[in-house]
Amino acid sequence: MRGALLGSALGDTLGAPVTALPLEGIRTAHGPAGLTEPAPVADGPAGTVTAATQLTLFTVDGLIRAHVRRDTGGWHPPTDVHRAYRRWAATQRDWGPDERRADNGWLAREEWLYARRAPDRSCLTGFADDTLATPEQPKNPTARDAAATTRSAPFGLLAGWEPALVLQLTVECAAQSHGHPTAYLAAGAFAVIVHGLTRGDSLDASVQRALGLLGTRPGHEPVTDALRRAVAAVTRGMPSPAAVEALAPGGGRDAADTLAAAVYCALVAEDVRHGLRLAVNHGGDSAAAGALCGALLGALHGETALPAGWLAGLEGRATVLALADDLALELTQGPALHGPRSAAPAWLARYPVPAA
Repeated sequence: MRGALLGSALGDTLGAPVTALPLEGIRTAHGPAGLTEPAPVADGPAGTVTAATQLTLFTVDGLIRAHVRRDTGGWHPPTDVHRAYRRWAATQRDWGPDERRADNGWLAREEWLYARRAPDRSCLTGFADDTLATPEQPKNPTARDAAATTRSAPFGLLAGWEPALVLQLTVECAAQSHGHPTAYLAAGAFAVIVHGLTRGDSLDASVQRALGLLGTRPGHEPVTDALRRAVAAVTRGMPSPAAVEALAPGGGRDAADTLAAAVYCALVAEDVRHGLRLAVNHGGDSAAAGALCGALLGALHGETALPAGWLAGLEGRATVLALADDLALELTQGPALHGPRSAAPAWLARYPVPAA
């Protein structure tokens, strides 16, 4: 859990300074080898994260609260995740935490989150009201970028769930802001792959499982085709930026293309540094590809495989670690924290939920 969430944040912050640049522009700004270390962005120093990491953290918050709320008889995880995203939306318009909001919990009181870090427009509009969208009645039905996918690694950390349920939950939550099948199915596929890694499977086996589950979903072809391209590219010569860009015929801004680039980079990575550098040095959505690749490599190899020097400067690292540990505690010790025979008031204050 720590590896996946920290890896996602590292890839996000590594790709953020170059996410709007073509490959030639990256090399002009950072040298012939491209971007090789975290660099400053317009609104912060090296290590500054984007809205993708912010939303990933609120996804974890929502999943923890969904498990807490089972005790109230109100088990519906998409509702709790949507409420978490609504709390994120408040961080994008308020100056700081509103202490009058009883449902804030601890995460929404973290002042460093109250900063706009290039949020995707579809996320802002999707979480602008309390209406809960569904895949049948989604919000932003033309939105097919990777913003919903980049926040979806936490669904894959539900190791005790069946893969099909992980896919369904992720799809339902992605459709709350990204209603195009390519966007919400890419998010679901990504979560299933992370889920396989969390349970100890290989990356290739996890990708194959995702392909199998997606095959029955309407509109799956762009995502399944992209994943197959990523797997096939592994045996076609040395890894290179050109190989990554070849996986994104649409210019690299489509969720399926971004997922394919991330999966390819994770499959060919010699280590975490190599994989992340490959994932961000191309003309596509560098921050998104970096975040997805980082989550995959982090879930595959664990926290200790991540570059320590990069972690040292990562914005919000303590918050990421706290949420990872809290998710693990909830999933393994939930009944002791809020069961019918015992309760931990500090936990319920940390993750408050409505009575029904």
